[in-house]
Amino acid sequence: MEASTGIAQGQLRSIVERIERLEEEKATITEDIKEVYAEAKANGFDTKILRKVVRLRKVDRAEREEEEALIDLYLHALGMAIDPTAAGSTPSAPSAETASDADAGPEMDTEADADTDAEADTERQTAT
Repeated sequence: MEASTGIAQGQLRSIVERIERLEEEKATITEDIKEVYAEAKANGFDTKILRKVVRLRKVDRAEREEEEALIDLYLHALGMAIDPTAAGSTPSAPSAETASDADAGPEMDTEADADTDAEADTERQTAT
């Protein structure tokens, strides 16, 4: 009986150590990503838009087009759509690239987006 307990303890210790090692690697990668965003910001890029572009690149074209169509539908329903006939406006309706993450809705978020959002929150907290 003690042999099986020893094996379970060894296996448990191994699992915990692997998780700890991966958490350390994740923290290192998160810090590296923050540095890249800081570099982009220093070079004049809008990091909020850059994060959106990174998120959009993860989505296939059909899903992105569906999201854009839903955003356009919701904006029209709320009277917020850009009128292409108005003077000085652009001929295209707002797309997912120009809409905020809040407009896109939580149903489009993925676990990777949650990690990116957490990184953005951490970045904002360290900036203040």
